[in-house]
Amino acid sequence: MKVGLTGGIACGKTYVTEQLRTRGCEVIDADQVARKVVEPGQPAYQDIVLEFGPEILQPDGTIDRAKLGAIVFADTDRRARLNAIVHPRVHEMQSLWMAEVAERNPATIVVVDAALMIESGGYKRFDKIVVVYCAPEIQLARLVARNNLSVEEAARRIAAQMPSAEKLKYADYSIDTSGGFAPTDQQIETLYAELQKQAELAERSS
Repeated sequence: MKVGLTGGIACGKTYVTEQLRTRGCEVIDADQVARKVVEPGQPAYQDIVLEFGPEILQPDGTIDRAKLGAIVFADTDRRARLNAIVHPRVHEMQSLWMAEVAERNPATIVVVDAALMIESGGYKRFDKIVVVYCAPEIQLARLVARNNLSVEEAARRIAAQMPSAEKLKYADYSIDTSGGFAPTDQQIETLYAELQKQAELAERSS
């Protein structure tokens, strides 16, 4: 079964994903895939350099993610252009990986963690969607602390993404991380049990 897991920046997606991994899910992180597809020699790399210029490169020729991030978070059109370059390559690599896992073991729960899954339309490829969210003031405080940003910069980055309330409209399941680790872990345990049940039903009906 293919599960898409998404949520806003600093809402706790990575923690939830890792907890699902420890319970036996196969996990792929879209950010890691995105890093691979923009490495020198990959098709997305040349397209990004042509679009944004050589000033986004580090001395070793790799893309400076901080410089590129500063550009796209400040400009909606350029962010859309970057996403148009990167997302199709990420989706292609994810699909290949999911097919390999399904071939090895059809009963496996495959989880793809991607922040922009809904915005990119990638959610349509999954059997179930999980949205991780938290209270807006907690999200802001976490992002300020985690990324060492000003409140204004953190607020801009949050505003650049689809609001959690909108993402939740696409959710089959949701995890609220506002209460910290213990309540979140309880929700993850319930979610995993439900995903196992759904995966078993899907395998029996196939």
